[in-house]
Amino acid sequence: MMKFFSPNLDSRGRLVRGIGGVLCLIAGLVVGFLKLWLGVALIFAGGFMLFEAVRGWCAVRACGIKTKY
Repeated sequence: MMKFFSPNLDSRGRLVRGIGGVLCLIAGLVVGFLKLWLGVALIFAGGFMLFEAVRGWCAVRACGIKTKY
């Protein structure tokens, strides 16, 4: 199980996920006033992306799928 959670991102991948996470959080706050469920989903996705950036771990890569960053 620890191998699944081992870091698998380089600095560029962490930066991409960090920027994406911040953008999702901002979009979630803006959209949340119009559609609450969509705002909550975007905030959750943004939080998870920030977790991936801080941890240096990508859930998709951990499942064996190759990503560009």
